[in-house]
Amino acid sequence: MDGFLYLYVFILAAFTGYEIIGRVPVILHTPLMSGSNFVHGIVLVGAIVVLGHADSTLEKVIGFIAVVLGAGNAAGGYVVTERMLEMFKPSGPREG
Repeated sequence: MDGFLYLYVFILAAFTGYEIIGRVPVILHTPLMSGSNFVHGIVLVGAIVVLGHADSTLEKVIGFIAVVLGAGNAAGGYVVTERMLEMFKPSGPREG
């Protein structure tokens, strides 16, 4: 029964997140992306903790994949945020 409860909470969180993100104005996407990088870091730490508690080979493989994907997601988020912030920098030399 616990598995169904966890699945229910996950689906509820997914729908809630989709609705919240879908209503964010375009001007706020850059700050939202920066804030979501924090969440990706928490996911990475969680994946590392789960990998540390893995007992069987299958659990270790799945935990390792979770760590690799979480690290890629966090790093990619920072790269995308940096590119978005580059768009706001002046392109030519500053006069003054």
